[in-house]
Amino acid sequence: MIWQLKPSLVVVSALLLSACSNQLNPTERVQHTANAPEQWQQAKASAFKVEDNWLQQLENPQVFALVEQALASNQEILQSGYDVAIKQQQLIASGAALWPSLDLSARTNRSKNNRPVSYSNVSSANLTLNYEVDLWGKLSDAQRQANLDFLAQQANFQQAKQRLVGDVVSGWFNVITAQKLLALYQQREKNAEQNLAIIESGYRQGINDALDVYLTRNELSNERSRIAGQKATLSQAIRALERLTGDYPRGALSVEADLPLLNKSIPLGLPSELITRKPSLMASWYQLLSTDANLAYAHKQRFPSLNLSATLGDSADRVSDLFSPSNLAWSLVGSISSPLFDAGRLSADEEAARLAVLRQEQVYLASLYDAFNEVETAISQEQSLQIRYLATLKAQENAIAAEQLSFEQYQSGLVTYTTVLDAQDRSFDAQSSVIEIKNQLIINRINLHIALGGDFSQPTNESTEQ
Repeated sequence: MIWQLKPSLVVVSALLLSACSNQLNPTERVQHTANAPEQWQQAKASAFKVEDNWLQQLENPQVFALVEQALASNQEILQSGYDVAIKQQQLIASGAALWPSLDLSARTNRSKNNRPVSYSNVSSANLTLNYEVDLWGKLSDAQRQANLDFLAQQANFQQAKQRLVGDVVSGWFNVITAQKLLALYQQREKNAEQNLAIIESGYRQGINDALDVYLTRNELSNERSRIAGQKATLSQAIRALERLTGDYPRGALSVEADLPLLNKSIPLGLPSELITRKPSLMASWYQLLSTDANLAYAHKQRFPSLNLSATLGDSADRVSDLFSPSNLAWSLVGSISSPLFDAGRLSADEEAARLAVLRQEQVYLASLYDAFNEVETAISQEQSLQIRYLATLKAQENAIAAEQLSFEQYQSGLVTYTTVLDAQDRSFDAQSSVIEIKNQLIINRINLHIALGGDFSQPTNESTEQ
């Protein structure tokens, strides 16, 4: 009766499988929904591909050494590396289900009979081979899901490395910026000391008022307060950089470099290229395909399964007599099992898997549009920062000239000392703004490289093929 029902079960299952394959097509739904623009909205057309190996443009051995140390010792990146290794082992375990399993069991039993008193020894050994025929590709779907999970973890690992390198380089420039601001504060302290000496000398001669002396002393105290705060900021920036490299935050790292002016544009590529370039997008896509494979697996759980089992065994009074050719026994069993009633459990599992695919589609679309937004924002931010830098640089020149002129006019008795203080504040704001905007330009350029999927090193042929 079972073999008579088997053809009908096969036909019904094949029809169900065909219906499932027509429904499982997240690729078309995502491509229909995600309409990538032909060009970036905030930039002119660029036919050049995104550059890799952007780190080498810095041409500084110290930052190269810090990046290398971070990739080798940063605790978070090491955790991500172990996650990849765990997924790889899970992939191996999933693939093992496609192969037969061979088990060996042995047993020895000693018993006593009282009437009459006698002892008996029985030893047995069995060699069992079990194999589930992948009739509908269910086991293949499980392995495909594990493989896609592994690829997603690999892509996340690549994204984590790019982000870590970007954070290290940004932290390095933050230290340089803090040093530049500290030097500016110290120079202003020196100028305030010189001004105080001149004004106190004029006060003793009856040329200047006591108010001017108090205002100058107040300015000197403010500069010394700024210096103390900036030293703490510099120490904090150094410790943050040391932690990124996986080192103890001693605050003892010495950095000697300047802030470069980034006035050269970089190739932006096309928005459509971002989908296959950025590791985080690739990871999200692999996760979508993984949930799709899980839906196929959940659907095929409702189909009949075919299992084969072969056993070779023997039992004897002595262990040495086991597996004697004359006593060996074997058996071969084939079984087909199919779920008939489970109170809707398998149907609910399949529906949950289907909803998970739909949810993951939205996760992928959200990550895709977020990636586009990061690029567009970085492009517009760079354009704004370039305009701000040129305007602030011009303001710095005027402010420095006004500061010098105001003090000369004060000594000539043409203006009050409050005018000098106002000119000094404007000069300080302009000089510090130039330093900070240069750093913002650099940080934004690093973020733009990462947003475009540009790697910090030149990819090898092997990684490109992967």
